[in-house]
Amino acid sequence: MNRADAPPFPFSLGLAGALSLACFMGFGRFSFTPILPGMMADLGLSAGDAGLIAAANFAGYLAGAFLAAGTWAQGMERRIVMAALTLTAALLGAMALVSSLSAFMAIRFLAGLASAFGLVFTSALVLSAARGDARVQAMHFGGVGFGIALSAFVSFVAVPLLGAEPPHWRSEWLAGAGLVLAAGAAILFLLPKGQGTAGRGGAEPPMLWTGAMLRLILSYAFFGFGYVVAGTFLVVMAREGASGHSVEFLCWLISGLAGMVSLFLWQPMLSTRGVNTTYRLALALEALGSVAMVLLPAAIAPVIGGLLFGGTFIVVTAYALQIGRALSPESPRRVMALMTAGFGIGQIVGPVAAGHLVDLTGDYLLASLIAAAVLGLGALVAPGRGSH
Repeated sequence: MNRADAPPFPFSLGLAGALSLACFMGFGRFSFTPILPGMMADLGLSAGDAGLIAAANFAGYLAGAFLAAGTWAQGMERRIVMAALTLTAALLGAMALVSSLSAFMAIRFLAGLASAFGLVFTSALVLSAARGDARVQAMHFGGVGFGIALSAFVSFVAVPLLGAEPPHWRSEWLAGAGLVLAAGAAILFLLPKGQGTAGRGGAEPPMLWTGAMLRLILSYAFFGFGYVVAGTFLVVMAREGASGHSVEFLCWLISGLAGMVSLFLWQPMLSTRGVNTTYRLALALEALGSVAMVLLPAAIAPVIGGLLFGGTFIVVTAYALQIGRALSPESPRRVMALMTAGFGIGQIVGPVAAGHLVDLTGDYLLASLIAAAVLGLGALVAPGRGSH
């Protein structure tokens, strides 16, 4: 098919997915990262405390992913998405109103639930309506990066310019809540009204257990452990490295911008080398980013680390799930549930372990190097081309 014969790009469909994931993931999940340094400074939170708050969010996400994988929601996907958007905005606002570790953990656990429901059911609606259009898929998942980039602008530019009194972190949470509510109006108009793929088809056959599947689940669990060190502490590392306000802003902004375009940029590699090789290379580059964050000069380390983090983590997720579906095509929900379980355990343990290591050693060197080693191990154990 030549370019003239290609079907028109359903931009509004991709925009619905992008805005939704910007809210659920970019703000509901990842805006914690640029806000965290201010919370730590104002409230005296340790790296271990921050790791516990992050782990609570990831535990909520894991629970939500399992709940969303059932058949109970058939026909209700759109209503669930809008309810989850409203809950996400409320929980972002609630973070500005409390100060205790236990309250932060409870709110972030519920936010994780809302993020998982939003991701699963928005993806069911948008990707089903897209009918395999890779452009919609790339735009949809690129919304995570857009949300991250926008959260950088909110935390480092908009809130200070609006005259909020320091510390700014409470205003940053409230600004995020307002943006999610505003985006919700557009999402309500754009989101497809049809039924998603979630919940169709009744019970799936048992998953095909192969050596390649076991290696993929293990690799994806290692990814869950390794990526959250950057995903949680990148901006804190920039601040504690005395890199300056502009570097803190740039490292998170670049992470988001790289995430926005990552699936488009990796497409040539995917076309020429295949999904397995591309997945392994993305893991290896993310490991390199974890090393860069602690071994390069402080003025550039967070920026390079943020670029490699943003340019790979969405790619790793998308391609891992693609490999899993190919290994057991008749059981996509079971595959996603088991892969999510492995990933979820990794990303819950990761920030807790990293936070305690930072408290013990006084810096992020050992935690980042361990994260890099685990990511590298994930690349090594991942199934190669032609695995079955």
